[in-house]
This record gives sequence, structure tokens and C-alpha cells, in this order.
Amino acid sequence: MSDPQTTVLQLRPPRNRYDHRVVAWWRWSAICWTSVIALPLVILGIIIAPARVWLLGPAAVVIVIGAALAVALPKWWYAKHRWEVTSHAVYTRTGYFWQTWRVAPMSRIQTVDTTRGPLQRAFGLATVVVTTASAAGPVSIAGLDDEQAAEIAHGLTIVTNATPGDAT
Repeated sequence: MSDPQTTVLQLRPPRNRYDHRVVAWWRWSAICWTSVIALPLVILGIIIAPARVWLLGPAAVVIVIGAALAVALPKWWYAKHRWEVTSHAVYTRTGYFWQTWRVAPMSRIQTVDTTRGPLQRAFGLATVVVTTASAAGPVSIAGLDDEQAAEIAHGLTIVTNATPGDAT
């Protein structure tokens, strides 16, 4: 007979995909970052005639690379990023070449936060941030439906409050 206090958690791939709208959010994020880098180069290239080639050339390279990344990476990330919340732990898997698997046992969770940046709000998405005493930092589940994120945060708060342990 197995004692519930000595249950061994098995590391396995999390089952849930992020919300499908995360692909558009990641694309627009890439476009925004590309614009932040390229726009000053373009403006300065237009204003400063002697440096036009030296400024517009790199701007073109940044725009081409940024556009390629905005098209290719979000679908690729969507295929690999996963998350899951069970009665025992919060699981995440991110990355493609360098995969990071994070598991936060319920007894180690200290805080649960929900964050939404302006671009996330535009797409109806949110991020649940689960903070533990780990030096690796919090476990984040980005790209969740706004209502789903609120439900997960509420559920985690209830479960972690009822879970024995001191979360350290």
C-alpha cells in the first residue's frame, strides 16, 4: 500500500497546449521588437543623408530577419510549449533546441500571480506566474485564455493553501 505523503511524482510531458491565440501574440511581439530596433535606424537614415547607406542597410537586415522570425518561430514554439496543473504539481515545458521542463510541487508554491501586458490583453490572453523558493525562478504559463488563467490561479491558491508544507 502506498502512503500519500511518499507519492513519487513522475516527470512526464505536460499535456496542455497554450491557447491558439498565443501564435498571433508571439508574432506581434516579434514585429514590435523588430520595429523598436529598425524604426530608429530608418528615421536616422532618412534624416542623415551621409549615413543613409550605413543606417538603412542594417535596418533592412533587421526587418528581413525580424519578419522571418515572426512568421516561423511562433508556430514552432506553439508545437513544443506545453503546460499542466495537477493536484500534485505545476508542469511546464518550453523551448525547442534547449528544452526546459519545470515542475513545481504544490507544497513548494509560495505565490500565484496572473499578469497581462497590453499586447496580451489585446488578444485576450494572460500569464500565470507560480513562484517557489527555487533559485531557478518562477514557473510561468504564458498564453492562456484570460478566464482560464483566472480559474487556474484561483484553483492553485485553494490547493496550495490546503497542501501541507512550508513552501520553502
